[in-house]
Amino acid sequence: MAANPESEDLFAMPALDRTAPKSGFPAPELNPDVAYEIVHDELMLDGVSRMNLATFCTTWVDPKALMLLAESFDKNIVDKDEYPQTAELERRCVRMVADLWHSPDPSTTLGTSTTGSSEAAILGGLAAKFRWRKRGGTGTPNFVCGPVQVCWEKFARYFDVEIRQIPLRDDRLTMHPDDVAAHCDHRTIMVVPTFGQTFTGLFEDVAGISKALDQVQAVSGLDIPIHVDAASGGFLAPFTAPELIWDFRLPRVKSINASGHKTGLAPLGSGWAIWREATDLPRELIFDVDYLGGSMPTFNLNFSRPGGQVVTQYYLFIRLGRTGYTRLQSAIYHVAQYLSDGLTRLGPFEIIHGGNPHHGITAVSWQLRNESDFNLYDLSDRLRTRGWLIAAYPLSPDREDETVMRAVIRHGFSHDMADLLLADIVRCLEQLVKHPLTPSLTRAEAGGFTHNATPAVPTERTTEATATQSKS
Repeated sequence: MAANPESEDLFAMPALDRTAPKSGFPAPELNPDVAYEIVHDELMLDGVSRMNLATFCTTWVDPKALMLLAESFDKNIVDKDEYPQTAELERRCVRMVADLWHSPDPSTTLGTSTTGSSEAAILGGLAAKFRWRKRGGTGTPNFVCGPVQVCWEKFARYFDVEIRQIPLRDDRLTMHPDDVAAHCDHRTIMVVPTFGQTFTGLFEDVAGISKALDQVQAVSGLDIPIHVDAASGGFLAPFTAPELIWDFRLPRVKSINASGHKTGLAPLGSGWAIWREATDLPRELIFDVDYLGGSMPTFNLNFSRPGGQVVTQYYLFIRLGRTGYTRLQSAIYHVAQYLSDGLTRLGPFEIIHGGNPHHGITAVSWQLRNESDFNLYDLSDRLRTRGWLIAAYPLSPDREDETVMRAVIRHGFSHDMADLLLADIVRCLEQLVKHPLTPSLTRAEAGGFTHNATPAVPTERTTEATATQSKS
């Protein structure tokens, strides 16, 4: 029987008796309810974002922040003449972040919102390159770093800068201060410590690297600045490890980037680039644009971009303050430590970073203790069948024979969800022991894994106890 075009049932409407447009631009219109249902149903095939422990990005947002985001969807933040109050909120956020990171004078330093930490990192790199050129630098510049996020490889390739990644040696998992000097020369525009490494979640020693560069200057006269990639750590340490020295308290640190949409708790599309002092951002990078009704300075890679992310970030700053951020970020660390303890009790895992706020971000990373009849890729694949997305990957380009698994714990991930994850890990380990996917040692040879009859998790340990499991 043909569908009744007058039917009020959505799924009996004529437009749903064929597949959605997929190749060419569609000719006919669709009823908005039908178009919505098509898109809505296709998106069910995506994973559940809050179960995606591979991503660093915000997956739970304060409902009031979402209301402000919806109210601001039409504000183009570059149009400061038309939306002066949104521009004012951005200026306030810059001053607040500069204050958080101990800028010598937050009221006069320069900074900007960005679409994320990648854009902010590239702006920091460009400023360092321009400062080096202004000092008389010639030839192909370089920067020194440890294992980094791909945005730095993009910066190097797109802007003709050599990237010098320090190889990880011995049991080191981060760039160490005593390795820095050998990679620096008169063309080094900056050293980039990662304050919350992507591979493991560990903090690199910014203060130690600064001290090493002081020694380089004493010997060679080279005054090499630091740009801190604090994509994830920039909104954690100020609240949970305030005595940790990594920011503008170190005079050699000239710029910092961070993601508002990671540990800043803002919706996707929020990042920050802040310079220590106004003179650290070369004037040549600032454009005065007379375009949308008034002259305005801009120094972003993007031009038109949404203002709602800045609006929501400002809301979160004034809503939570230092007290609220400390409370929320501390709670996330507690969940990370709880998960780390549970993984340790299972047996086969060696914890690299167990959620110690003095050692790294709110993440747990681990390796297999011994060879087994499964690997971490197998475990990651099995966990997907339960809806969990947890990354397994080679450690770094020079340690590709070592596999790491990492779970990023974010606001909205509770102790109860950690229990559910641990129960599913037990379930998956049992399946992998009974039905191995990769040839390796037998369970008896590998020692197997241990767990209780029910996957109970030990009582939360103190941070100091967890620190003994971590590699720093």
